[in-house]
Amino acid sequence: MQLSLFMNLVFELLGGLGIFLLGMKNMSEGMQAVAGNSLRRMISLVTTHRLLATTVGVIVTCVVQSSSITTVMVVGFVNSGVMQLSQAIGVIMGANIGTTITGWILVLKVGKYGLPILGLSAFLYLFSKGDRRRYWAMFFMGVGMVFFGLELMKDACAFIKELPEFEKWFQRFDAETYMGVLKCALVGCVMTFLVQSSSATLGITISLAYQGVISYETAAALVLGENIGTTITAYLASIGATTNARRAAYFHVIFNLAGVFWITLIFQWYIEMIQWILDGNVAEAVVSDGVTTFPKTTAAIAATHSVFNVINTLLFLPFLPYFVGLLQRLVPAKEFKEKPRLTDLDIRILETPALAIDQSHKELERMADGCQKMVDWLGELLQQEKRDEEMGDRLRHRERVLDTIQDEVSVFITGLLAGNVPHSVADEARRQLRIADEYESVSDYLADLEKFDRKLRKDGFRFTENQLQGLAELNLKTSEYIATINDGLRLQNRSIQLKTKEASKKIRADIKALRKQHLDRLSSGEIPPLVSVAYLAALNAYSRVRDHASDIAEIISLGG
Repeated sequence: MQLSLFMNLVFELLGGLGIFLLGMKNMSEGMQAVAGNSLRRMISLVTTHRLLATTVGVIVTCVVQSSSITTVMVVGFVNSGVMQLSQAIGVIMGANIGTTITGWILVLKVGKYGLPILGLSAFLYLFSKGDRRRYWAMFFMGVGMVFFGLELMKDACAFIKELPEFEKWFQRFDAETYMGVLKCALVGCVMTFLVQSSSATLGITISLAYQGVISYETAAALVLGENIGTTITAYLASIGATTNARRAAYFHVIFNLAGVFWITLIFQWYIEMIQWILDGNVAEAVVSDGVTTFPKTTAAIAATHSVFNVINTLLFLPFLPYFVGLLQRLVPAKEFKEKPRLTDLDIRILETPALAIDQSHKELERMADGCQKMVDWLGELLQQEKRDEEMGDRLRHRERVLDTIQDEVSVFITGLLAGNVPHSVADEARRQLRIADEYESVSDYLADLEKFDRKLRKDGFRFTENQLQGLAELNLKTSEYIATINDGLRLQNRSIQLKTKEASKKIRADIKALRKQHLDRLSSGEIPPLVSVAYLAALNAYSRVRDHASDIAEIISLGG
């Protein structure tokens, strides 16, 4: 009998926890897909203004339904240099407040509706055609799973009362004394570390308190420890990251440790304040069908979590600049270059596809700027009487840089596509892969043009005056053409192909005309064979640059 009860406890608790965690994941992914553009705007609002950064942290965490995702994402942004340390600290403090929304979701007494919500949203998810509807359905599937999982965990915890030895073990954890509070906080920390989700351990804590296995005071102490346990995710994410990224992760640990330390010193007064705010007897029992439960503990635990994080943030907020200085002393900068990559892309940001695709788009803009610089340098080099070797080296170096950026963008986008991403993000990711490849090809042909000029000079030759004049005009038109397409990329102008159609035709017509003029002059025998070959190769290279730039304009125009 005892063994059967124990097995029921384990199976229902594990099943409930698994469904709860899957529900949280679906809620997060569904809401991220629906609110992707809003997330981008939110992150772009983050400034050094501490209150604004904190507000963004609260809202983003409410959207992604996980403080761990938010803090790991922030570590990724700091690691890639997109976000400053002072901005990151503000967002992290806001994330701690935002994560308390889970507790208040669980306060809603709709647990019994978990299965109907799950069933209806599953049908909507399976049979809806539009992406937006499907992701809303995924979100509500998550809500249903969260409530159903919580009900299973509550039912599982009821078995503990029928296992006297097990119940006695739980009663060893009480928050009557200061050491008892610390012991409970430690247990909460370890639980969160093992499950890797403060929301899940919060669900378990609420289930235990609801069934009366543990008191409200014990549950409150466990929740405090869960705040510390959740910091491990960001800390692990910071391993191998830049100094500033590690500082951001360390702040998360220090912030929560310091907060839990001071609240444990006044723990008894604190929980009395929470009960006074709720204006009711938290320990009031309700008997239904012979089963005794403590439903008021759910709201009390949620309030304990929220009020603690709000007060802790308000206390820390004025001292944010001092914490930046403290972190700079605790984690000193390294003397060598820390960033081994050329791009600002970081796999930690892949947790939020809408933001990840925005980051990779910024790298495409860098490639666009690189190609623009190359074509402008090339125009100068071709016309110089005495070649500027430093400029030539710079152009060749830029081509190698663009090769590397393309490789890093490809790896990043491939990682993004490997996850569960909305169709719109997946389509944009594929477009970005093509654009990166096209820009890399443009840079290859521009580097070839520099090589033709360099080799001619090395062999004691130069393009003729007519050829140089023709190439100068062609280079100028190509530069203007690429610049217009680059602007279209930045603004995501869907009519860029139509806008640049005439310029593309003009470049192609000019190349044909220059090739014809050259072939007509060949009969005079005035042009050395090496110069002739180099000139025709140069015209062909400009033609290929135009082709690839035209492809970029077409891909931008096909964007959703």
